Amino acid sequence: MPVNLSPPENLLPVAGIRLAAVAAGIYKDRKDLVLFEIAEDSQTAAVFTQNAFCAAPVTICRRHLAEASPRYLLVNAGNANAGTGMEGMQDAYDTCQFVADETDCRRQEVLPFSTGVIGQTLPVLLFKPAIEKAVSQLAEDNWLDAARSIMTTDTVAKGISKQVEIDGQMITLTGIAKGSGMIRPDMATMLAYIATDAAVEQALLQEMLNEAVTDSFNSITVDGDTSTNDSLVLMATGKSGVVVDSTNRSSLQQALNEVCLFLAQAIIRDGEGASKFVTIEVMGGASTEEAREVAYTVAHSPLVKTALFASDPNWGRILAAVGRSSVTDLDVSKINILLGDTLLIDSGEPFLGYTEEQGQQEMAKDEITIRIMLNRGAAHARIWTTDLSYDYVKINAEYRS
Repeated sequence: MPVNLSPPENLLPVAGIRLAAVAAGIYKDRKDLVLFEIAEDSQTAAVFTQNAFCAAPVTICRRHLAEASPRYLLVNAGNANAGTGMEGMQDAYDTCQFVADETDCRRQEVLPFSTGVIGQTLPVLLFKPAIEKAVSQLAEDNWLDAARSIMTTDTVAKGISKQVEIDGQMITLTGIAKGSGMIRPDMATMLAYIATDAAVEQALLQEMLNEAVTDSFNSITVDGDTSTNDSLVLMATGKSGVVVDSTNRSSLQQALNEVCLFLAQAIIRDGEGASKFVTIEVMGGASTEEAREVAYTVAHSPLVKTALFASDPNWGRILAAVGRSSVTDLDVSKINILLGDTLLIDSGEPFLGYTEEQGQQEMAKDEITIRIMLNRGAAHARIWTTDLSYDYVKINAEYRS
């Protein structure tokens, strides 16, 4: 069960975006293909995985974005079309062509996205009839259906809507995401789609997206594995008539940051087998990079993560992870470590006032904060992670069965 996360009950339509979710047959007995239609004259920004073995659809998305402004996004669950070589590239091109033929647009105006098992051939023959059906069902109010249809090992759909007033007029943002395992994005998340009816020039839209992902999707990890398919798309249709530029961007930027943070944290709350939502804060770093390095070293420690699952205040594992991070010249005599509000390590020494009962109380919570004070500068970092449970192993051991 996800940690303090419920599926969205309602997601607001965004003028200029129509969606449809249909069953292509990749999964049995569920919808697994989503088509987005983006109004003409919209602007689009995107970020993608940094994995060198990126999936065929990621490569094609990058190419198509360089050649044209997108009119359609095609998303399938159940098959990642990754590690499939040139055949996978052609398959992804073919699915784009199916959309182009059905909607009378150019192939370059279609962006393909896939998520699921790596190394399996995309069942292209299933796509054409499914795309025909999806085109006939396009509507503005299908966001919630789309959020459910892009899920793989997710246990709940992930989505959020926000409205914000700019220059006396209301604009809307709606976003959906999927992701549960193979999460350390280094860009965005497994798959996420956010739209607004504000009018934003493409260069500014990309700048705003890059800012938003830094402290959201780029600050989460379940297992340290960067997916081959990570993609995040931000669409601005301009249908509200509200023009956002560098002089009035702050309200939209804040709302976008909040949408990205909610979706990123939702992925952690629904992490594979997760029973804990864990915040790791590192303060007093000489640089943001070293603060993040310490935080990720702790977050990726199997010993720390299993102690979290067991609700065991075995703080020595946290101490050891901090010490083995690649930070140079770390002075342990300056370091303080807290579990929630409970001081564990004071200036590199076990805090004399600490009791096992205090630690146990903190570890028994389903939301836990680990605070690490390096006291060697002013930089800080915050990331979110999960524990490591029996169910995580079971889910991934049985993923293809």
